[in-house]
Amino acid sequence: MGQRIEVDSTTLIDDTAVFSTNRSLTGTDGEGFTSREEASSSDTFPARLASELFEADDALTRVYVDQNVLVVARSAAWDDTSTTATERLIEDFFLFYPEEPAGS
Repeated sequence: MGQRIEVDSTTLIDDTAVFSTNRSLTGTDGEGFTSREEASSSDTFPARLASELFEADDALTRVYVDQNVLVVARSAAWDDTSTTATERLIEDFFLFYPEEPAGS
């Protein structure tokens, strides 16, 4: 249930990743967070997504969501594993029952 978000592109710039999606996640104002606790203090969709991202990756230092773009910074370098995991979390965010990976 729900509609999958598609990550159209991912751009890595040093310790920052920019994820462009096919869905708008905010209004015209962006929202930024520097911790799970800060994100958890709000009930907006960007705050909930940021909270899930912080929970999934201890190396995250900032999440900024503006319309269909997420800018996510890490204290450690991005690698294929962290990039793929973040993309998957973004893509499944609106799904009430996320799909199980093939072979599960």
